Amino acid sequence: MIAFNGERPYCHAHVDPLAGLRTPKDPPWDIYLTGTVFLDIIFTGLDSAPVRGTESWARGMGSSPGGVANMATALARLGLKTSLAAAFGDDHYGEYCWDALEQGEHIDLSTSRTVPGWHSPVTVSMAYEGERTMVSHGHEPPPEEPAPDCPPSARAAVAALTPGRPAPWIAQAASKGTRIFADVGWDDTGAWDLAGLPDLTYCEAFLPNAEEAMRYTGASSPRAAAHALTEHVPLAVVTLGAEGAYAVDGRTGQSAEVPAIAVEALDPTGAGDVFVAGFVMGTLADWPLDDRLAFAGLTAALSVQDFGGSLSAPGWSEIAAWWRRVQSVDDQDPAALQRYAFLESLLPEASRPWPLRRAIPTIGFGRTT
Repeated sequence: MIAFNGERPYCHAHVDPLAGLRTPKDPPWDIYLTGTVFLDIIFTGLDSAPVRGTESWARGMGSSPGGVANMATALARLGLKTSLAAAFGDDHYGEYCWDALEQGEHIDLSTSRTVPGWHSPVTVSMAYEGERTMVSHGHEPPPEEPAPDCPPSARAAVAALTPGRPAPWIAQAASKGTRIFADVGWDDTGAWDLAGLPDLTYCEAFLPNAEEAMRYTGASSPRAAAHALTEHVPLAVVTLGAEGAYAVDGRTGQSAEVPAIAVEALDPTGAGDVFVAGFVMGTLADWPLDDRLAFAGLTAALSVQDFGGSLSAPGWSEIAAWWRRVQSVDDQDPAALQRYAFLESLLPEASRPWPLRRAIPTIGFGRTT
């Protein structure tokens, strides 16, 4: 297992992981997403969870777009051309999130919309002892007829499946040749029935966590659950928490497993989204299955070393800094290092800044270009 507890810089280098695969006939976007954007307000430096009837003071805080913006930001920072369709309130929170995503992360928002009189959903997250507690508030945006060209043509799309609630856009995107990658949330109904996820039929890959995978399949272990899921989807990836991740490609029979990277976890917010983003990027780049899994685990591990969701998603500069740092650690396991040697040809030589503005820690303060 590779161990790393160092600090990492907040700067970007531009890397196009699909450069060798691009052709003039490619769709305009690498990735399409849709969902709800929250304004995330993260309190940090808490010694413990808030206690009823008392006031807690946090030593720090940050603000950033959250919800589906966590996934969109993670994908964009890995060099993928990302398009997001979402509703934004016409309040200051909505304007801030729109600006941070479009100007700061170069995410396409041409299929997004501003809803007059609708206030932005907000999540307050309190991080302490490697855990988090969240409080959210929001209202459903008013319905809107889908645009004729929505979803736009893209190499892939990431979908969050909801039990019992099929999303018509998934079938539409798949019919255009878009490769669908899906995760799923907790089934509040308690049914845990794969028949309640009809859109799984259109998916190339399904990425649940271990508990979700076992409940949906009835398997006694996460690895057995992954194999069982390949009866329903070509590629199953099951995250194992501190143990890493396990994947099975039902088309080839190939399986892969990678251990987790030991890091000091400050805030797990958005780590699952970052994992999916890393795996999707590796898949689109035609990497071997074990390399994709290792890269996804690495990006997720880097993200938990900072607070916030989209704020902590790593770019190529952070990945390059990690790779050069771990090679200098005394008594590092050579076999563990070799697991990530495939990154060497991709990483930038120097951590030169990528010309973009990142989401700033506090709304409306200290804005730079």
